[in-house]
Amino acid sequence: MRILITPGQAGDNPQLLPLLDGIRVARVGPGHPRVRPDAVIADKAYSHKSTRQALRTRRIAFTCPERTDQIAHRAALGSRGGRPPAFDTERYKQRNVVERCFNRLKQFRGLATRYAKRAAYYQAELTIAAIILWLR
Repeated sequence: MRILITPGQAGDNPQLLPLLDGIRVARVGPGHPRVRPDAVIADKAYSHKSTRQALRTRRIAFTCPERTDQIAHRAALGSRGGRPPAFDTERYKQRNVVERCFNRLKQFRGLATRYAKRAAYYQAELTIAAIILWLR
């Protein structure tokens, strides 16, 4: 659907909204392409208050476990800490599909070892590998 190449030292969380902005899914029949997913399932790296707020304003369901430091901070605030964000355990179990996809992509030696040093070449290799996996 969308591939976004970033420097290795870049964090995951700041890249989520630009990644979502680039999604375009064609509809069957006439009409504009879909630009908003129904839900986002993420790991603890995306568990930030600003991320949750941004997805809430876009009306996107967000399933992400809370980090332990955030839980402790909310508990330290007591009743002013608010309630914990909603977490759908059954939906989060579907995240294994993404992890398995990453593991299958790592089976391509050129991707795993990053032979291509230019971002455009690496993105092309990643796209070809994704197409190969899709066609299997």
